Amino acid sequence: MAAIYSGIYLKLKSAKTSWEDKLKLARFAWISHQCVLPNKEQVLLDWVSQALVSNYNKKHELEDEVVEKLWAYLDNVIHSKRLQDLLKSGKTVGLSFSVAEIINKRLSEAYSEKTQQNIGTVLSCSSGILSTPSLSIIYTAKCELLVDLLSKLSKLACQQLASDDAVGSQLFNVLHLTFAQYLLIQRQQANPNRVFGRVTSHLLQPCLLLRHLLTVRSWTQADDNHVCQHLSREIRSQIETLLQAGLFQPELFSSYKEELLSEQESQEKKKGAWKTLLLPVNTVQTKLGNDLCEPALHGAVVAGSVSLLYKLFLDSYCKAENHLVCFHMLSRLFGCLRLSDLQEEGKSDLLFPVDWSVELLALEQLLSLVLSNDIYNVASDRIRHKEVQFGFYRKLAQMLLTHSQASIPAWFRCLKLLMSLNHLIVEPDLDDLVSSAWIDAEASEPRTKKPQEVLISTIFQTYSKLRQFPRLFEEVLTVICRPAVDELRPPVFSAGLTAKLRECLLELPPNQILDILCLFVEKCQTLIIPAVEGSVDMALKLMSVCSVLHAFLFNMRSLDDVTPSPVVLRTQRLMANTQKGIIQPLMELLQAPRREGEKSELWLRKASDAALLLLYTWVEVDALFGVSCSKYVSPAAETAATEPAARHWGISAFLPGVKDQSWRRVRELASSFASTSKYCFELLTLQKMKMMLMQTEADLQALQHAAAFILESGRSTMSRGESEPWDGDISAITELSYPTAHWHLVMSNLTILLPYISLKDVEYIAKVFLETLMLAEAQEAATDQESSISIAKISLGFIHSSLLPEMRVLHCAFLTHLIHQFAVVLPTATKDSVDLPLQQLSVTNIPWHEEIMASCKTVDPLEVPSENKVQKDELSLSWKTLEKVAQCIVLLAKNGCPVILKERQLQRCLDLLEIVSLLKLDSFLPSDCTRCFLVLLSLLVNTRASVSCSKLLLLKVLSTCLHLLRCLQAGRNSNSVLKVLHASDVLEAVMTSQLTACKFFTDVLTGPDWAQYVREVQEFLENFLQMIIERRQSVKLNLEKFMSFLVSCRPDTGAAKSIDWKNWNPAAEQLLLTAFTTLCHVVTLHLQQLPEKKLHSVDVFCALLEPVVLQMVRTVEHGLQSSTPNQPLPVAFIPSVTTLLKADLSHPVKKDWQKEPSGFLKRPRVKLYQEFYSQILKELPCAGNNVQFFQLALQFLTVFCSVPELCPEKETALMVVFAIKKLLSGPAITTQVIRSMEMELIEVLVQVLGNCSDEEFYAIMRLVLQGLEVRNIWQQKAKEVLSAVTITKLLLSCPLSGDKGKAFWFASPQIITALALQTKEACQDQALISIIVIPILETVAALLRRGEGILVNPHHVSLAFSILLTVPLDHLKTEDYHGVFLGVHEVLFSIVQCHPKVLLKAAPSFLSSFHRLVVSVMHEGRQKGDRGNMDEFEMILKCAHLVERMYTYIAAEMEDFTVFSAFIVAHYVTELQKVTLHPAVKTHLTEGIYHILDLCIERDIKFLNASLPAGVRQVFKDLYNDYNHYHKAKKQGEEKYTA
Repeated sequence: MAAIYSGIYLKLKSAKTSWEDKLKLARFAWISHQCVLPNKEQVLLDWVSQALVSNYNKKHELEDEVVEKLWAYLDNVIHSKRLQDLLKSGKTVGLSFSVAEIINKRLSEAYSEKTQQNIGTVLSCSSGILSTPSLSIIYTAKCELLVDLLSKLSKLACQQLASDDAVGSQLFNVLHLTFAQYLLIQRQQANPNRVFGRVTSHLLQPCLLLRHLLTVRSWTQADDNHVCQHLSREIRSQIETLLQAGLFQPELFSSYKEELLSEQESQEKKKGAWKTLLLPVNTVQTKLGNDLCEPALHGAVVAGSVSLLYKLFLDSYCKAENHLVCFHMLSRLFGCLRLSDLQEEGKSDLLFPVDWSVELLALEQLLSLVLSNDIYNVASDRIRHKEVQFGFYRKLAQMLLTHSQASIPAWFRCLKLLMSLNHLIVEPDLDDLVSSAWIDAEASEPRTKKPQEVLISTIFQTYSKLRQFPRLFEEVLTVICRPAVDELRPPVFSAGLTAKLRECLLELPPNQILDILCLFVEKCQTLIIPAVEGSVDMALKLMSVCSVLHAFLFNMRSLDDVTPSPVVLRTQRLMANTQKGIIQPLMELLQAPRREGEKSELWLRKASDAALLLLYTWVEVDALFGVSCSKYVSPAAETAATEPAARHWGISAFLPGVKDQSWRRVRELASSFASTSKYCFELLTLQKMKMMLMQTEADLQALQHAAAFILESGRSTMSRGESEPWDGDISAITELSYPTAHWHLVMSNLTILLPYISLKDVEYIAKVFLETLMLAEAQEAATDQESSISIAKISLGFIHSSLLPEMRVLHCAFLTHLIHQFAVVLPTATKDSVDLPLQQLSVTNIPWHEEIMASCKTVDPLEVPSENKVQKDELSLSWKTLEKVAQCIVLLAKNGCPVILKERQLQRCLDLLEIVSLLKLDSFLPSDCTRCFLVLLSLLVNTRASVSCSKLLLLKVLSTCLHLLRCLQAGRNSNSVLKVLHASDVLEAVMTSQLTACKFFTDVLTGPDWAQYVREVQEFLENFLQMIIERRQSVKLNLEKFMSFLVSCRPDTGAAKSIDWKNWNPAAEQLLLTAFTTLCHVVTLHLQQLPEKKLHSVDVFCALLEPVVLQMVRTVEHGLQSSTPNQPLPVAFIPSVTTLLKADLSHPVKKDWQKEPSGFLKRPRVKLYQEFYSQILKELPCAGNNVQFFQLALQFLTVFCSVPELCPEKETALMVVFAIKKLLSGPAITTQVIRSMEMELIEVLVQVLGNCSDEEFYAIMRLVLQGLEVRNIWQQKAKEVLSAVTITKLLLSCPLSGDKGKAFWFASPQIITALALQTKEACQDQALISIIVIPILETVAALLRRGEGILVNPHHVSLAFSILLTVPLDHLKTEDYHGVFLGVHEVLFSIVQCHPKVLLKAAPSFLSSFHRLVVSVMHEGRQKGDRGNMDEFEMILKCAHLVERMYTYIAAEMEDFTVFSAFIVAHYVTELQKVTLHPAVKTHLTEGIYHILDLCIERDIKFLNASLPAGVRQVFKDLYNDYNHYHKAKKQGEEKYTA
């Protein structure tokens, strides 16, 4: 046969053979063993290479289809297993360099043609060549070919990223591989100049463009996920490595230095050197020129590249002695930006806003690098370098302030960085800075507001430390007094700036603060006040000045008794000047009579805002100083002394000398528009209330009038329902933010207002409170600003606080309005709507809490006695109404007259129920608790959903009602409900309504919402029945009535006493079974807890339960018979049958009950249990990931298997274990699901193994060992392995004695060997780490712990080390890493604790395994720029703590391990030298290694100092010094005082 095919080579070379035949022959020759050619593989590779080379060199013109097939043939050969096997065997097979040339040529053609459709095969070929060492030599031996390939691939990648097409992974995989190969070659190059030339000539431009496009790409779902998440990041990292190693090698620094230093210095050192010297900076600048990329991208690419190149330059060359060179590099790179053109005279601002943003971002990054690397030393620059750096930064600052860009965040950040470098850089232009970046800046967007606040905070902090705050605010005042750029200036202080100002003011000397305040007051008196009338500009200046005075006076340190007297006297003069020089003239201006048209003028509004803001500030601060400082005398005290003593408590009390009539005019003016002045008037009124309350005898009527005024002031604006968030700045209140500010004032001062407002006002507050809560979700979605205050946030915060339950009047009124909203939602069911329960419960003329409200009603003390007389009658009236409503609800439920709700009404009800759930239901008083209970009960039993409603929505409403009813039952006043209702009536009404409602739910019985609903029904019944029993009143009667009701029910339409089973409803059936089960469970629990004296009650309750149990049996039997074939059992059946079986087993059973049918366990009942058992075994593996089903099914199996006589067959144990094995190997089963049902699995196995025979146990062990066979993982049956590993672990948790224990431990060597093989195979696939490897580690740890004293062969224990050394600890997902780390640690700890003898013999393996843990936790716990997810960091800290624990245990318990202590320390410091650990991680590891150092003797320390390399030795010295200083000294101190 060999002779037949030996002529193939001649046919391949023959011109007569068609290319189609040649390709067929070549394919056959490659795969056939019958074709014998000398060096066949090389011959065929040479043939296809020659054919392709000839085509591209134009020797043979081939058709495109033939060329593509040749490429495909070459690709198949390169990737074939045959070629890989040949290369592994040592045979030499290679390609010619011309193949690399034609690959590069083909890629170049694809780039120029702008089509990448037909290059997939070529890319695959290049990938195969580069990943095969013997083939990749065609690139690695001729570096220029590899550079050319990298350049072409980068350009192709740029082309693909710039297009609108989806990004695929093939090109980027090849690019990633090519970068890796080139970086390997680049490191081996000896000539740095050649590398620099190669990089700048061929790679710099495509790499910079590629990095930019990868950074700015907006990834879509169509793009390959691997490229988005992994490759893009990896390639950017490779580009940075390539540029750093290519452009900034240490040998090139002299060239950079010569070029960057001034010409005079360079000529002094080396004249005429410019001709021969490499000019690296000039070369890089040239490459950043216009030919870098297309013009549209050029600016953005250069801006992004400049900061990268400077960062790489600093990483390579930044040392203290090179800082000047680093600065000159900065100035040269800055020259590449378009911003540098703006510094030249005569250049206009030609940049668009988008360009400004990019350029400023690049400048920010450059300045940030200068600051972080400490390039600019102020003293050195001034003394040695003639302020060359200072001059550069001054020009930058001038350019930034000349071309203000307050809409761009990076502009503020650049100025902030310049301030951080040296405040003198911007000091000459401080007025322009204050104006353009603060006072006149329009930075309204959150993204610009935050950097603006950071800049101004930096200015505050700088001038505060320099004690030049007055100098700063002189400029602020100058800017404020200039003509405004805009008619309406933004507020001077935001909330963030106010907080920063407060910090600075607390550190400043009081006299400096007073200097600033006096300056502002004087300027206001002399410049603004005389000219404010009729001038909008002056009114705006006045507002700005008053807001600054407000901010300073409210945030400075208060006077107290230790304040020096001169400061106190100066403050008094300031307060007097403010009052007489500003406030009184403004008040006189405002109280002048005006026509209606004049009142709306802008200047008057602003003057009113400023005057009342300053007045409120003055009053508040004056009162505070008077209280906190005994030396302070209020300026108002002298005037007040001349006033009549019996002066009425009006607003005019704040400014004696101003008449009430004048104040009335001011109030009318302030109240005519919603703004700062109106809000300040409310604050003044509140301040008046506080001052009255501080008197010994408060004026009750004045307090009531004041409280009423505050509420009335904002009533009209609150009723409009229009508002916007408020940032808390009083001076910035607008017409739309006023309602928010007013509501904030009311709700935050309710404790003061509530005792003095009328019932009508209480109801008004409750009404608005409820309305704002109902709109809360919509408003929260619209206003997503964290720092701002919204009406919704205020109301939500109040309802979440503990204040509302304390304000019982408001609590009651709120509940009344809430019930009224429910009544509004429900449509009228009958003509006589007064009889509807919800409307009766929300009637306002019934005094629901008259004992609390009496104090609120009482305005005249003379009315109190008359109210006390009727109190008892009114009290009984509210309870009579409650009783009447309760009977009405029960009657409506019995008569079946529900209200039909549409979906919109149902959703509205759900929203209101969510508000109810926010209330603290336990805090309700008895009548409120009863009212709330009746509302929820009425909703539950007397409402139905229309047919078109969403069933899931209805289920949610019913579940919420039941949940809230249960919460009310758990409250302290739950018994009050039973004053107006019989317990059995409640249970009957609830069950009747729910059984009727169940007809809607027949098609949603498998969803989680139904399961949640059934759980709520069960918990409600359980709690209510428990309450009946604990109350000990009519227990037997209530239970008997409820039991008889349940027995009479049929799961059809829910009607009682129906005997027709045709309309059987499976949903109602589940509900009925839930009720039966819950009743039996509660009553049984009660019987078990009865004392011996009351044992006669047991027979009574058993007699009551018997019909329930019988009915339950009938329901279960019928449910099983009528269930759809191949459909899973409803979850509700399982606890019912389990409860039945427990009830049956609790009776005394005769030994031969199976032979005597007259026993309590009747034969039909036995058959029922056995059928159910069979059904459970059948369904257990098919239940997906339904944890609830698993838990209930396993609980049934636990009870069933505890009675061996029930088991239908002998091999029950094997069948159960087999079913569990199938369950655990299901596709939906995860390790989380297994953990959630681990306890139930153990309980089942304990019963099964306890009652099975030895033969059955042997069969179970064979089943486990079959699952552990390594062929399972080869056949992709990972879940089979998982099930066997899990069962092994579960068996270790069961008590195994006698022959069963012997059998298990006899098989344990085989088990641990199988686990080692499984681990080795599973670790090759990262996806199997969580599925197999982590459970194996947990099982091995359990096996070693249980095998203490049993596993005597050291070899079997040391097999665990082979598992640990196989498991990967790097490149894992976070959750996988934690699981693997914990597993490895637990295995090691099990060996250390339970097998110390083996450990000493296998010390190298132990140290290697433990050292891997230490290395991995150091790598994961190193310091990073962005710490990332806090949960991940917490996990790393836990791992570090485990390492510390192991170190500590080794030092404390393993004396024989002392000899290895030096090696452990050496390992630790060697790794520590490579990374910079996060302080928290380092703390744990250091504490651990200190304990190992305790074991080291002097000889070990000398050995370490002598043998460690230089860098590592220094790390060890630092560690040992810290050990002596902190740990050893502390230890010796503890030993000194230890007995």
